[in-house]
Amino acid sequence: MVDSDGPTSNDPHVIRSIAVTVDDIVTAVEANHRTDRTAVLRITPPFNGRMRARIHIAGGEGKYGTAPVEPIHIDPSTFVDTVPAYPEVDETAEQLVSGYSVEKHYESHTKAVSAWRETVTTELVDSITIETPTGTHSVRVAYLGR
Repeated sequence: MVDSDGPTSNDPHVIRSIAVTVDDIVTAVEANHRTDRTAVLRITPPFNGRMRARIHIAGGEGKYGTAPVEPIHIDPSTFVDTVPAYPEVDETAEQLVSGYSVEKHYESHTKAVSAWRETVTTELVDSITIETPTGTHSVRVAYLGR
């Protein structure tokens, strides 16, 4: 089979680049800090030169059993050079210098999370290495919504 991005294949080594939204990366990294579920960026077969990775909760799809090749799940932190420490609620409460109130704490925490999200977007890398059933493979990354 051939499409505008070249032939499709069950071999993920044909992938040259991955397009992913910045918001999906930031949201997935944040979800992995805040919940016990595992958010990933998923690439679904068949594969070709340019692929799209989308946010996904790992394990939510059940078994892939009938497909000849399973999707590739990428840890979202793979796209980030250095993931900054996520601002915890207790930490933002401690940073309030003038009298505690729920409103001040909410505002302080919201600002800290917003700053964290912005920092993550400045740490995005140009290429990543993905794990495939036959070994690792390096690909370029194109960020959408930047």
